[in-house]
Amino acid sequence: MSFHSDVYAIVRQIPAGRVATYGQIARLVGRPGAARAVGNALHANPDGSGTPCYRVVNSQGELSGAYAFGGPREQRHLLEKDGVEVVNYRVDLKRFQWDA
Repeated sequence: MSFHSDVYAIVRQIPAGRVATYGQIARLVGRPGAARAVGNALHANPDGSGTPCYRVVNSQGELSGAYAFGGPREQRHLLEKDGVEVVNYRVDLKRFQWDA
């Protein structure tokens, strides 16, 4: 499998009500330090409806300013719909980070 398909496979495992960080996804696919590459893969995701890219946030829990599928407002909406509390476009990772 390719790096991108490995990223998508991991992201599809993030349950509703949880988020993961770009760095966490990079570690899970065996490429620690490749957080930016994870972001690039998610931006190029060909299956927006089947891969919940909106469940991925940065290491401080901040939503993506360049979220590919509608911007941070849409990402916030989707996360809140999942049951994730978003305050000032930030998620409390202690409460909502996925324990893979």
